[in-house]
Amino acid sequence: MKINIKTSNLDLTPAITTYIDDKINSLEKFISGKELKDWDEKNQAAVEADVEIARTTSHHRQGDIFSAEVNLKVPGRIIRAEAKEWDIRVAIDRVKDELQIELKKYKNKQETEFRKGSRLLKKLISISPLAWLGKEKRKGGRDLEEGI
Repeated sequence: MKINIKTSNLDLTPAITTYIDDKINSLEKFISGKELKDWDEKNQAAVEADVEIARTTSHHRQGDIFSAEVNLKVPGRIIRAEAKEWDIRVAIDRVKDELQIELKKYKNKQETEFRKGSRLLKKLISISPLAWLGKEKRKGGRDLEEGI
């Protein structure tokens, strides 16, 4: 997973960078391994996270207000989460929790669509009893009663 970090009105320290990397990389377990290994023709990762952190106000009575926004690009969808909190780490934690919920929904939808396609394929390739070669048509209850 590739992580791009952008800041506004805030100095990016190595501690904050490490914290963001740890939290965003912990979301990899909710993305299937195939999507993490896929690379397109431009040699870019299939899953990319754009993280933007900012100090929105510096004159607030209770102190600074920090915001964290993450756009997570997965194949076929962009998942977005944002949070505003009194501490940058709390905002990052809240964004991570929102992304985790959305990624679970995304993963369940992918699995459901795969199973739905499998059921449809099985239904299409199944052979009806009338198409069996060398077998007679099985007589049901009504056929036996009427003597057909």
